[in-house]
Amino acid sequence: MKTVQIELNKKQFIKIIKELDENDRFQLYNELKKSLFLKRFNKLLKSAKTDDLTFGEITREVESVRKERFENGRQIY
Repeated sequence: MKTVQIELNKKQFIKIIKELDENDRFQLYNELKKSLFLKRFNKLLKSAKTDDLTFGEITREVESVRKERFENGRQIY
């Protein structure tokens, strides 16, 4: 397959997208959604990464919340 490279500004790109049929736009939408989700998820992971919490501390907090919910009759199964 031969590759062709063209330059488009954003307005031209949007115009081309609007000319696509519904199935092609949906396929493009899904690809963009996957790409953006992974980017945002990785950004979230990096921002939440810490060495300040240990597994034991997390476990104690989870058990504390579970105990409180159980005592208040708000246990979730």
